[in-house]
Amino acid sequence: METKEQLIDSLLDLAFAEDIGDGDHTTLSTIPADEMGRSRLIIKEDGIIAGVEIGCKVLEKVDPSIKTEVYIQDGAKVRKGDIAFIAEGPVRSLLTAERTMLNIMQRMSGVATMTARYQQELAGLHTKVLDTRKTTPGMRILEKEAVKIGGGMNHRIGLFDMILIKDNHIDFAGGIEKAIDRAREYCAARGKDLKIEVEVRSLDDIRRVLEHGGVDRIMFDNFTPELTREAVALVDGRVETESSGGITLDNLRAYGEAGVDFISVGALTHSVKSLDMSFKAM
Repeated sequence: METKEQLIDSLLDLAFAEDIGDGDHTTLSTIPADEMGRSRLIIKEDGIIAGVEIGCKVLEKVDPSIKTEVYIQDGAKVRKGDIAFIAEGPVRSLLTAERTMLNIMQRMSGVATMTARYQQELAGLHTKVLDTRKTTPGMRILEKEAVKIGGGMNHRIGLFDMILIKDNHIDFAGGIEKAIDRAREYCAARGKDLKIEVEVRSLDDIRRVLEHGGVDRIMFDNFTPELTREAVALVDGRVETESSGGITLDNLRAYGEAGVDFISVGALTHSVKSLDMSFKAM
């Protein structure tokens, strides 16, 4: 399995391949090879910045001779007009790296900004907001990093680091109990220490899971806040609890006040607006 660093390198290689191809011909034709210059990363709307570290990595990967002076770190609140960093080096390299760097930083900052809004809505509660696997293909590792930068928590990274038994697994397996038993037997047979979470659709499902045992977390799927409160009382702290499905900024607080440990929100990554910024010559 690839490491985080390897995944990021693969992502950047693909991003350069689709953008640069056999060369940035506009830049190559208009800018002398020995031209040196400086560009600044300008924030164009308020939010939470994320991707500064990876943005600098993009510049370095295009041209190791580029030097960057960072003024604002990942996770900071930014306002329109702020300067995140200044990069200095060959103008050709600065121009060629610009769009890939901006695409990544704008996307990550949008995710971090959205996450911060959701987590702020839960201020004063123990509940934490989680991301999901509803991410941009190839960008998952960076989008999930942006969720953490914005103050949220990661659910599982992929299908490999946690077992989440959802409704389709339960239906195909022949019931909740069978699905849980098979998951536990699978882990034991392969020496895997994976947390097991199961999705439930009713209070009766919760009773069955608690009676059967063998799970670390129960996910309440499409419960109302009122039903969620009943569900939390039923679980009574015996395992972790999570709400999912149909949760928005408008009703998020009600779910948190119902007492769940986690609320998973696909919108953190699948419905986010990128934060506007630009990379301008000085």
